[in-house]
Amino acid sequence: MTSATVQITDSHCHLDFPDFDAERDDVIARAVAAGVTRMVTICTKLHNLGKVQAISEAHPQVFHTFGVHPMSAHEHTPVTAEQLVRLSGHPKFVAIGETGLDYHYTAESAEIQKASLRVHCAAAAEAGLPLIIHARAADEDMAAILAEEHANAPFDCVMHCFSSGADLAKAALDLGFYLSMSGIAAFPKSQELRDIFATAPLDRVLVETDSPYLAPPPYRGKRNEPGYTVHTAKVGAEVFGLSYEAFAAATQENFDRLFAKAARWQKAQAA
Repeated sequence: MTSATVQITDSHCHLDFPDFDAERDDVIARAVAAGVTRMVTICTKLHNLGKVQAISEAHPQVFHTFGVHPMSAHEHTPVTAEQLVRLSGHPKFVAIGETGLDYHYTAESAEIQKASLRVHCAAAAEAGLPLIIHARAADEDMAAILAEEHANAPFDCVMHCFSSGADLAKAALDLGFYLSMSGIAAFPKSQELRDIFATAPLDRVLVETDSPYLAPPPYRGKRNEPGYTVHTAKVGAEVFGLSYEAFAAATQENFDRLFAKAARWQKAQAA
């Protein structure tokens, strides 16, 4: 069995971005040929939701989400939990987010980001869908808010493109959350991050591209695309001391468990 025949999921990408406009169908086809049989495309601005939803509807391998990205929370019209729950009624809308905190570039909007994050937490709990979290340079506030909101109303969650510290990883895992491995984990200088992943339970790990960003070697510095999930997953397999096939199978099970709505949709289509 070759890696190209092994099924794996890109749990986070941005297929609506202009980077893909000229060849979106080809990008998706290349991903499928590489074994990436599911892609979750993330909408971060409400005015883009129509385009994102259309991509999801046009391709059986693609699912979608919506959330207000923390870096644009200060300029985006605030959304309500009720609005998010209503949007989640679409059959291929499978998670709330991405949302979160980013103090690296947008620390001046920290209070707006926190308020937005809490709204998304409430929506995830009410909708019964997983929350997708973006965290950068805000580990303490992130851990505190997630713990508070989870105690108020439990929800499932994935720390997307996880590249924070060990303390936030532990806080997330202690809440039953998942960590998602992006191309960053495959960079040569990311040994500390790989060590953090190695401490996580295998049944709490996902893989993603965050494409068009963060392409893993051997494509680093180029536009990323969902088909490159395979390269990050091969590094993940090394981290856990597993074959690629075994690691891919584990992450597939993890995705089915966390993104249960996507798994149900696929099962219904196959029936």
